[in-house]
Amino acid sequence: QLSCHIGLVDDKWKGSSAKLDVLMEQLEQLKEQGNRPLIFSQFTTHLALIRAALEKAGFSYQYLDGQTTPVQRQERVEAFQRGESDVFLISLKAGGTGLNLTAADYVIHMDPWWNPAVEDQATDRAHRIGQTKPVMVYRIIARGTIEEQILQMHDEKRDLVDGVLSGADAAGKLSTKELAEMIRQGIEVPSRR
Repeated sequence: QLSCHIGLVDDKWKGSSAKLDVLMEQLEQLKEQGNRPLIFSQFTTHLALIRAALEKAGFSYQYLDGQTTPVQRQERVEAFQRGESDVFLISLKAGGTGLNLTAADYVIHMDPWWNPAVEDQATDRAHRIGQTKPVMVYRIIARGTIEEQILQMHDEKRDLVDGVLSGADAAGKLSTKELAEMIRQGIEVPSRR
């Protein structure tokens, strides 16, 4: 959480964060160009800080997390699809499946999740039947933090899956501990685009 915003771990912090500043600059550009992004975070507290910044800057948005009822969820999806908001903020775990958001042409991940397939599923909310535009995906990552290590782990998992799918002996290059961990977590095949 510290990589996302100091305010997530220090209630007294009243400043911004580099990630939030980068996001707001990016959103200004996207709005000027008529683009509409989905923004994912695994932390609802982080999404709350983003909501406050959006309100301060005059952005309209939809919001979805695990507390959103099915009726609210559908209403918010339909409102976004009709163009009634600039941005859709989504909790990664709540919005990773079952949403069709083809009005979005940008996906922004504010923090990496341990399992790359979870992020891929979230990204796929914009990559659906009916999508007529290319979809750009951004990950806002804090340098020199655990986030870089998580991205490296993503690459290693994807390489392993690609090796297994292509018949290479990728599994033979893993230690017993690594294999046990992957079996424990479950290997999810990332979607191919």
